[in-house]
Amino acid sequence: MTIATAPPPAPLQTTPSGSAPRQSGLIALTAIAPAVWGTTYIVTTELLPAGHPMFAGLMRALPAGILALLITRALPRGDWWWKIAVLGTLNIGLFFPLLFLAAERLPGGAAATLGATQPILVAFLVVMVLGERLSKWRVSWGVVGVIGVGMVVLGPGAALDPIGVLAGLAGAASMGTGVVLTKRWGRPEGVSALTLAGWQLTAGGLVLLIPTLYFEGIPAGIDGAAVGGYVWLGLTGGLIAYTLWFAGIRRLQVTATALLGLLSPLVAATLGALFLGETLTAIQLGGFVLALAAMLAGQMTPHSKKGHQNR
Repeated sequence: MTIATAPPPAPLQTTPSGSAPRQSGLIALTAIAPAVWGTTYIVTTELLPAGHPMFAGLMRALPAGILALLITRALPRGDWWWKIAVLGTLNIGLFFPLLFLAAERLPGGAAATLGATQPILVAFLVVMVLGERLSKWRVSWGVVGVIGVGMVVLGPGAALDPIGVLAGLAGAASMGTGVVLTKRWGRPEGVSALTLAGWQLTAGGLVLLIPTLYFEGIPAGIDGAAVGGYVWLGLTGGLIAYTLWFAGIRRLQVTATALLGLLSPLVAATLGALFLGETLTAIQLGGFVLALAAMLAGQMTPHSKKGHQNR
């Protein structure tokens, strides 16, 4: 990782990398994706039929992916076929059912806290996959973010189901790996973020199709509310959010982008307070501030007098 050198004798400071206004706008657009994903918890528990996490993942991925293919009318070429198969499996095919499984078997707070470990995993993965130096700065803020999210969403009565815990951690690892590989491989020349999102959603949906029909089948109790939930998760949480996410990954520092994922549990907690009658204590509000501070600090690149220290 290239580290800028601040002119002596300036003290330690933090500045966003790149053109500040343009960079801030790109970060804000990319942050829409994890903010929208924060609605997954309330939609899953309040609108969707219980006991069908794979079907929920399938409905979030395949229809939206096919729609994107119809809009863009573009297919992968050459080695991008297997790359899309890998990315679609990691970002969609594995991540979605693990996400819904964790949301069903754990309190929303516990599932969100496990998902918030993703930036820490990404910080280490970029060392192995992208050959970057370990960013102690972003690892530290990632830990702070997990603590902040835990303060917001974990209560004294949070039960930790072993299968749910494993699903939450595996989901974070799956998407974290997918994010890093997406950064490494980029996208083909002339291919838009919408096209890339459509490829991955379709590939991930196809990965889910047969296992879903075999193990779960189609839920019997799909009502109007469930249809609305599937449409929201597929179009807004799937196609639109992933298009913004992949566009951001291409141009932003990948570990900093992963820290934007802290928005998801914060949005989930906010929706719980607004619509489910949940209350936020002083500790939770403090955790809110801590998690937001971690997310914002993670978007900045530290500069020090020595300049050679990796942050």
